[in-house]
Amino acid sequence: MKIVLLEPLRVAAESIEIFAKPLVEQGHQFISYAERTVDVAELAKRTDDADIVIVANTPYPKEAFQKAKNLKLINVAFTGTDHVDVAFATENAIKVANASGYATQAVAELSIGLTMAVYRSITQGDKDIRQANDFPGLIQGKEIHGKTVGIVGLGEIGLATAKLFKAFGAKVIAYNRSQQQEALDLGIVYKELDDVLKESDIISIHLPLNDATKYLINAEKLALMKKSAILINVARGPIIDNQALADTLNDGLIAGAGIDVFDNEPPLASDYPLLNAKNIVLTPHIGYLTDEAMLLRAQIVFENVKAFINNQPQNLVN
Repeated sequence: MKIVLLEPLRVAAESIEIFAKPLVEQGHQFISYAERTVDVAELAKRTDDADIVIVANTPYPKEAFQKAKNLKLINVAFTGTDHVDVAFATENAIKVANASGYATQAVAELSIGLTMAVYRSITQGDKDIRQANDFPGLIQGKEIHGKTVGIVGLGEIGLATAKLFKAFGAKVIAYNRSQQQEALDLGIVYKELDDVLKESDIISIHLPLNDATKYLINAEKLALMKKSAILINVARGPIIDNQALADTLNDGLIAGAGIDVFDNEPPLASDYPLLNAKNIVLTPHIGYLTDEAMLLRAQIVFENVKAFINNQPQNLVN
């Protein structure tokens, strides 16, 4: 089979060679591209006669692969597949796999990091200390210990995040459509969404983005939160009505927010509402982006290839 890596995977070239070597030794052809492109015509050219393509978070519409007559697997080096035309692939008997689980720890740790950044005013403190003799004074913060943390979306990442918060001594409650025994064994209490929003000091979002969750956290839901509460989002930007969040912060109706995801990928427009909101820490969608996660991601996608070739496909989303 011809296997084509359409874009870099943020790991050393030597690592890619190691992962690809067993496939090449079995007689398969492996081609990788060192530069990312969003040009659909170029993506179509790279895809051409491939049997398997590996794509990360580059948009991959049907126009990029509709003429690829040999294509059997689109192997997405990402958890989400909303940037790939999965419906068209399914209609044309093309399987789509993802790298689910590669960034679980990375995203969970960023949720903690954003919480600490908001609670301890870390970014503001960095700016203040750099003013030298004009240092304005100390900022008094809060501790995670003893707080009630509401996890909205208790899947794999949500559960990993809950475990970290519990390690800090927080009480964890959660909203999720289904319950899992491991969470119950950890003492996590499931509640309705409104109750989680009302009772939590820290709310961390870990839902997938779909029609049911888009703008789920709107002005009405934000109004349920405590004035002292903070909101963390390391999932998908449009789960929150971010204009409503900016208004809520600017009106002092909640204490702060830590946001890693937005309505679109950075760079953001200069008038994007969260850029000028009060008491907010922003990061440019880096939740998944650690050395360890990137290496694990590459390992998973090559395991997906091997499994597919051996007629034992894994991590399929269609």
